[in-house]
Amino acid sequence: MPFISVASDFTQIQSNRYLYKVYDIFGFSRPTDFVVAFGLVLVAFYIFRAVLNLAYFYALNRFAQGRYHLLAYRLFENYMGMEYQCFIDKNSSHLLKNIINEANNLVALISAALFMMSEVFVLILIYGMLIYVNWKMTLLLTIFLGFNLVLLKLFVSTKIKKAGEEREGFQQRFYEVINKSFGNFKIIKLKSEEEHLLEEFGRASFGFAQANIKNQTLSQFPRLFLEMIGFSLVAIIVIYLILKYHTDIQGALPVLMVFVVGLYRLMPSVNRIFASYNEILFYNKSLQIIHNELIYEPEELGDEPVVFEKKIRLENVSFAYEENKPILKKVNLEIRKGERIGLVGESGSGKSTLVDIVIGLYKPLSGAVYVDDVLLEAKNLKSWRKKIGYIPQSVYLFDGTVAENVAFGSEIDRERVKSVLEKANILEFLETHQKGIDTRVGEGGIKLSGGQKQRIAIARALYDDPEILVLDEATSALDNETEAKVMDEIYAVSGEKTLIVVAHRLSTLNRCQKIYRVENGEIYG
Repeated sequence: MPFISVASDFTQIQSNRYLYKVYDIFGFSRPTDFVVAFGLVLVAFYIFRAVLNLAYFYALNRFAQGRYHLLAYRLFENYMGMEYQCFIDKNSSHLLKNIINEANNLVALISAALFMMSEVFVLILIYGMLIYVNWKMTLLLTIFLGFNLVLLKLFVSTKIKKAGEEREGFQQRFYEVINKSFGNFKIIKLKSEEEHLLEEFGRASFGFAQANIKNQTLSQFPRLFLEMIGFSLVAIIVIYLILKYHTDIQGALPVLMVFVVGLYRLMPSVNRIFASYNEILFYNKSLQIIHNELIYEPEELGDEPVVFEKKIRLENVSFAYEENKPILKKVNLEIRKGERIGLVGESGSGKSTLVDIVIGLYKPLSGAVYVDDVLLEAKNLKSWRKKIGYIPQSVYLFDGTVAENVAFGSEIDRERVKSVLEKANILEFLETHQKGIDTRVGEGGIKLSGGQKQRIAIARALYDDPEILVLDEATSALDNETEAKVMDEIYAVSGEKTLIVVAHRLSTLNRCQKIYRVENGEIYG
C-alpha cells in the first residue's frame, strides 16, 4: 500500500518523514528513481518471503516425514522383537494398520501441532499491534472471540474427536476384512461368499468414509463461523456509532480500519490454530495406539554359544497360555543327540507347545530346559535357535523365487540351494517343468501343490545345516501316499541330525527310535 501511494503521488515522499529520511540517506536525486528502487526492494522482499516460506514448509515436512520413518521403523522393530507368545495373540491386520496408517496419522498430528505453534507467534504479533492501537477495543474483541472459540470447542471439537475414534474402529475392521478375504480367496470362490464379504467391506468402508466426511466438514465450520461473527461485529460497531452520533464515522475511521485489517489478518491465524487443534483431536487415537504399541519391551536375547553334544533335558516343565489352565504339567524328557523321537497325541494335548519350548520360542512357567547341562535362557537363546531347522504344518511361502524362499533372509548361495532342493527331491521337477530355482511360487506358494510346498519347506530347514530338525505336524495335511514319500525324504536327509517329529498318526513315526504320547499335559514313554 505505501508503494502504490507513493507511485500515484510523488509529493508523499516529501510529506512523509519516514520516506523522506530514506530518500535523503540514499541520496536520490529524482522521485522516479526512488519509486523504482522502492519497487525493486519490494520485489526482492517477496522473492525472499517466498523462499523463506518454502524453506519453512520443507523443514516442517522433512521433520514430520522423518518422524514417520522413525515411527514405522520402531513399530516394525518392536513387532519383530516381540516374544513369540505375545505375537500370536496379535491380529496381523492390526499390526499392518498401525505401521501404515496410524504412524502416518500421528505424523499428521505432529505437523498440526508444529503448524499451530508457528501460527501462535503470528497471533501474538497481531495482538500486540492491536493492543498498541486501542487496548480497550482489543480486550472486548478478545472476550467476544474467546467466547465463540469456547462454544466451538464444546460443540465442534467434541464431535471431531468422536469421529476420530470412529475412524480408527472402521479402519481396523476395513483391514481385517481385506486380510481374511485375500487369505481365503480360494475358499471364498468355492463357497461363493463374495456378496457377504462385499457387504461387510462396504459397512467398514462406508463408516470410515463417513468419519472422514464429518471431520472434513466440521473442520471448515470454525473458519466460516468466526469470519461471519468477526466481520458482522465490525458492521454492528459501525451501525452503533452511526445511530449513537447521528453522523458519519470519519473520526473513528482510522482506528476502525486498523481493526478491520487486523481482524482480516487475525482470522486466518485463529482458523489455522483451531483447525490444527481439531486435527490433533481427530488423530488423537493414533497417538494412543502408537504409544501403547511402543511401550512393549522387545526380547533382549544374547548370542552366547550353546554346544549340543550329548542331550536336551526338560526338567519339571510346566506351561499355560492362561492362568490356572495348564497345557503342560511338570514334564520331564530327555532327547539324546542324533536320536529320532516322535510325539503323538490328540489336538490340543500340548505336543506343539512342548516342541516350541524345546526350540526356545516359549519360556516355561516353571521348570527348565538344559542343553548338555547348560540352562537355556535369554543370554544364549539366539545361539540355540540357530541350531534348529523347523518344518511347520502350514508352510508360508512369500511371493518370490524358490531360491529366495529357501534362503529366507540368508545370503543366496545358488549351489547350496540346489543341493538342499535335491535332498528334498524337488529340484528335478523344478528344472524340468519350471524355471529351476528361479521359479516364482506366488503369494503363499499358491502356484505349487501341498507336497511341493512341504519339500521347499524341508529345503529351507536344511539350508543353514541345522543340528536339530523339527517337524510340527508337517505332513498332516497331505494324503497318505504323498506323506509317505515326504517322510522317506525327511528320514533320508536327516542323517545324523537329531529329529523331533510331531504327528497324529503312528504310521508317520515308524522310523523313530522313541515315541512319546502327550496327554492331559503329561508325557508318557
